[in-house]
Amino acid sequence: MSAAKPVTITVGARTGDVSGLYLRPRGAERLLVFGHGAGAGMRHRTMEALSAALARSGVATLRYQFPYMEAGQKRPSPQPVLLATVRAAIAAAGKLARGLPLLCGGKSMGGRMSSLAAAQEPLDGVVGLVFFGFPLHAPGKPSDHRAEHLADVSVPMLFLQGTRDNLAELDLLRPVCRRLGSRARLHVIEGGDHSFHMLKRSGRAAADVIEELAETVASWSAELGG
Repeated sequence: MSAAKPVTITVGARTGDVSGLYLRPRGAERLLVFGHGAGAGMRHRTMEALSAALARSGVATLRYQFPYMEAGQKRPSPQPVLLATVRAAIAAAGKLARGLPLLCGGKSMGGRMSSLAAAQEPLDGVVGLVFFGFPLHAPGKPSDHRAEHLADVSVPMLFLQGTRDNLAELDLLRPVCRRLGSRARLHVIEGGDHSFHMLKRSGRAAADVIEELAETVASWSAELGG
């Protein structure tokens, strides 16, 4: 498999540019615009592993940095800047995709910012949203308030969640998905935490879980058309 290619994404005159990594396997059928979580950037080992597994499943990826991470800061940028970055990454992906249908989403915060952007205004060329650990609530503070905007998202959504995810109690997330009806699909990783890490006693290797996530994205997205 070829290496990911560096990409420069222009967010805006005031925000400037951010970095991206574009990985397109031969025979790719979809392109996922792939945002990182709040505490780790696009080169985090989980992002790297997921992108490689997605490529093996026929899904290209455009990973990208949010501006605060690009600047080496720990505190996330204001929400309007994060949402503008999602849209800028989608615009860049549209130019790279050469006709491939687009998916958008990401790990934790990256996924939630994608859905917030989609709730405000449809995302150009995006046929579905993918959440690798949707951050439904803060740790120890169960609530479904963060999911309210999902009712305004018009495209299908795939939720990939671990049963030990302390940012998304499944007893709260399942009703959210039911309310969304046919637009939502929930795929549960038994024993996975928010980053899909597994306990040793589960008997499952991390690599196997990553492959399951990628294959689930590929099979689900194949149903979307586009």
